[in-house]
Amino acid sequence: MVDIRGDVDLESPNAARMYDYYLGGKAHLSVDQEAAERQLAVIPSTREWARANRSFLRRAVRYLAGQGIDQFLDLGSGIPTVGNVHEVAHELNPRARVAYVDFEPVAVAHARYLLGDDPRVTVTQADIRDPQQVLAAPGVAGLLDFTRPVGVLAVAILHFVADSDDPAGVVAGYRDACVPGSHLAVSHLSRVTFTDEQLAHGHAIYSRTSTPGTLRSREEIAALLTGYQLVDPGLVLLPQWRPEEPVDDALAASTNSYAGVGALLPG
Repeated sequence: MVDIRGDVDLESPNAARMYDYYLGGKAHLSVDQEAAERQLAVIPSTREWARANRSFLRRAVRYLAGQGIDQFLDLGSGIPTVGNVHEVAHELNPRARVAYVDFEPVAVAHARYLLGDDPRVTVTQADIRDPQQVLAAPGVAGLLDFTRPVGVLAVAILHFVADSDDPAGVVAGYRDACVPGSHLAVSHLSRVTFTDEQLAHGHAIYSRTSTPGTLRSREEIAALLTGYQLVDPGLVLLPQWRPEEPVDDALAASTNSYAGVGALLPG
């Protein structure tokens, strides 16, 4: 079994490990479980959000593969669970290449353990807020060919990029490295049904982690996709992006997230 100790902070909850707990994984610590349970006590829809977000990731990868994309850059890839990007992509194209990037030591350790020696997949420990560092990393530059279209995945990660870190500039850094035909898939937390009490509770919990979140409006999220043309159905509530079965509107709103996929066009 992979050793998750090393540089791991054992005293503070971690957003990636809490997400793993919501999904029913095993790569979390007691401090993460305790924080996650406090979150669920006031915002029980958090677990449904995590599942809906994971489902969106799978649908987005399938869509991109259907557009001929055969190489993916997964930013803030998190702790591996069933239905990883490379598993979904390889179902449709066994030659697809996937570069995972995450800053969390546990996520990186587990991904490397899971991947083994697969030459089609790499995992890089880097800060996604520094596109130049990420794009120059051997696991990215040595695997992906940026003279060809790339599917960039920013799923449930940009709300961890504070306004002071220029999220629009971060997205632009990756966009400018890609050629027309590339795509960007995004999901992002927003205030849709959250009450003031729930927001205060959530902020209090995640402020103890190394990545407190920044919720943004639909318009602010859309601005992050500048330079891309949104594919149908546009930027919509998370479960409503190309669902595989009908979605209840109230359930969709309770995820408090928007999602969309944009295509990079010439010019």
